[in-house]
Amino acid sequence: MIQPQGNNSIDKYRDRVSKFSSELDLGLVIYIFKKNLWFVLAFFIISLGIASVYLRYSQPEYQSSTIIQINENNQASEVLQMTKFDGGDNKIAEAMEQIRSKIFLKRVVEKSDIQISYFNEGTFKNNELYSSSPYFVKFNVKRDAIYGAKIYIDFKNSGSGIITFNTEGKNFTIPFTTFNVINSPYFDLSISPNSKLDENAVKSQLEEGNKSYFIINNIDNVTANLQSKIDIKLINEAARTIQVKVTDINPQKSKDLVNLISREFLQFDVERKSESSKSILAFIDSKLEEVYSDLKSSENNLQEFRKNNNYTVKDNSTDINMVRLSKIEDDMLKVELDEKILAELQQNILKNKSIDTYQLISLISGTEYENAIKDYTQNIQKLLLEKEDLLYMVTPSSENIKQINFNIETQKKLLIETINAVRLKYKSKYSTLTKKYSEYKSLNVNHPDEDLEHSRLMRLFSISEKYYTMLLEKKTEFSISKAGFVSQNVILEEAINDGAWVSPNKNKAILIAILTALLFSLALVFTRYFLHDKITSINDVVNNIDASVSVLGIIPNYESDVPVSQLVVDKNPKSQIAEAFRSIRSNLNFINNSEGSKIVAVTSSISGEGKTFVCLNIAGILAYTGKKVILLDLDMRKPKIHKGFGVSNETGMSTILTNMTPVKDCINKSHFPNLDYITAGPIPPNPSELIISDRLNTLIEELKEIYDYIVFDNPPIGLVTDGITTIQKADFPIYVFRADYSKKAFVQILDKLINEGSIQNLSIILNGVDTNRSSYGYKYGYGYGYGYGYGNGYYSDEKAEPKNRFNKLWK
Repeated sequence: MIQPQGNNSIDKYRDRVSKFSSELDLGLVIYIFKKNLWFVLAFFIISLGIASVYLRYSQPEYQSSTIIQINENNQASEVLQMTKFDGGDNKIAEAMEQIRSKIFLKRVVEKSDIQISYFNEGTFKNNELYSSSPYFVKFNVKRDAIYGAKIYIDFKNSGSGIITFNTEGKNFTIPFTTFNVINSPYFDLSISPNSKLDENAVKSQLEEGNKSYFIINNIDNVTANLQSKIDIKLINEAARTIQVKVTDINPQKSKDLVNLISREFLQFDVERKSESSKSILAFIDSKLEEVYSDLKSSENNLQEFRKNNNYTVKDNSTDINMVRLSKIEDDMLKVELDEKILAELQQNILKNKSIDTYQLISLISGTEYENAIKDYTQNIQKLLLEKEDLLYMVTPSSENIKQINFNIETQKKLLIETINAVRLKYKSKYSTLTKKYSEYKSLNVNHPDEDLEHSRLMRLFSISEKYYTMLLEKKTEFSISKAGFVSQNVILEEAINDGAWVSPNKNKAILIAILTALLFSLALVFTRYFLHDKITSINDVVNNIDASVSVLGIIPNYESDVPVSQLVVDKNPKSQIAEAFRSIRSNLNFINNSEGSKIVAVTSSISGEGKTFVCLNIAGILAYTGKKVILLDLDMRKPKIHKGFGVSNETGMSTILTNMTPVKDCINKSHFPNLDYITAGPIPPNPSELIISDRLNTLIEELKEIYDYIVFDNPPIGLVTDGITTIQKADFPIYVFRADYSKKAFVQILDKLINEGSIQNLSIILNGVDTNRSSYGYKYGYGYGYGYGYGNGYYSDEKAEPKNRFNKLWK
């Protein structure tokens, strides 16, 4: 028995296995695919069946969309040339986040009818009725346990019925009549027919007996569900347009929701923008009463002074000092007014701990200190916007929010310090103006004390009057601005038709099913390909052997049943298999064409590879040429020659080699002319010793005197060592492999036999080849040695195949 031994052999074997894996044999892949075609068809049938069930019973989804253009203009503010804070170029992103926010979507839910859902119950899926429901329900929830429970409704007639539901492990059955309030521990509700539908249609639906139910949903859950169904994307950044999509299981519902979202966004935008003006107007109204009270008081004091002192207002146009005093008084009045505004702002910041930037900018508009504090207010506003954006993604306690809060407090401190510095500047300026006023007043000695007191009262009155007038102007401006807050966002395209079908996608489902089946098929084919360890072609032997070996040829599968004799070359001389053995006979002449009797020894790795079949037919094809041929069955452990010829096995090689029987008594004549044979004889206890005995050599010499060819049917050399001796004696040693039966590892035995057994002229034959694989370009050729080709249509098989398109396609 020959087996691979040693590290070198193992390394070589690993190299060959690696080589097997690295070279893709397309013919083998196609062959394996054809062998597993039923599995492939099963994969496709199952995948397409699952896709069909999915398309039939999955809940369909519909999608509607609308397009909105985002603009940012306030026409009233532009007309009044009011200072407007620019929040940056993120208006589109802000709008998209506002629409996606739960606060906004909750407004949408509150203004829609989707907090309650109506269904018809089916066997595999439920159908949402929405506006086509024959009845509507108004409700007031008392206990949250009712949310999400199915409340079944059964109409006995168009005006009455019963509702049943289960919650908290309890079953409830309550009768009702339409338009009347139903009281229960969980809710109060009333049921009324759908007035939007035809009365007869409503009556018909109510009396059909369909199993219907409705669900009262928690508004927060509905909002979260709507948030998951909405999709917003930027269409054109230059045009500032966004597309809003809503997907739902009801086509009309998806259309209504997306249109409601777009219209509600415009209203929400107006309310959001007018909040600043509302806050400023509230501040101005609170100050107007206070300033009006001061103005009234100063006016009364002035009138009372004039009345009590019988004071007459004098013309001071010619008095230079009085003109200067009046100018200084005006400057003092302006400084005092500006300082008072700053004091109010500072007090408001410290008191409210928050800043309305729009209010600050509007109040400081036109003042000398506008530029000094405007930068701080704008920085604070930018930080607030950044904080709002982050709150969509992180919690208020996150480090990013803490950092922004810290920056806001820093800017507020800087703002307060800047206001303090400006106030100190105004106080210093006011002190300087007061000194100048005293100097000019001391020069004006011609005026009595009444003039000085009158000037003081006039100054107080002027301060209050100007402050009051300024507040009235600001109130007018912001009232006009508030009225001008009309959303500049435009709905460019509303959803007109019901939502379009988007899921399940039939083409996509079928494509996925086909790809899945294809993937499983490829996985099966290539798994079996990589696990395939059988010899399928001559290349599997020739390309993976280190020694030089000749190829005598290949023997195709015998299409008909092999006869008991296993001789087929005489059954149909024009068949492919007969031509294959003729080609082998011709190739033997190329190996050795010398004169004299020749020995042909045939062996294989294991039983079942067709060794005896090849021996019989090689002997038969040689006998066809008129040569005298004798076939010896040396496989004494498992003899088969006697079965092929249908004779007894009482005498044979074992009795000859033990000198129990003369040679001539063991030679049998076959029905084939010129072909004789000797059976193996009874199975001996020591076949190896008999084969290596000198008696075999003597027998061979005796037979050479009579026969032109002596053919040995040797035992499998991969299992026992009996055949090595006779292989070494042969002029034509032949090693048989069987396609799709012999393993690739058997090539090592052949390699070792040549390199270590010193076998010369060893040739190989590949038996049992499926010639139909050549249609796929399957490789049976080889680059050296001997060979032949067939299958050109000249030779015919015993079993002809129908020549139709199906068979051609199959092959």
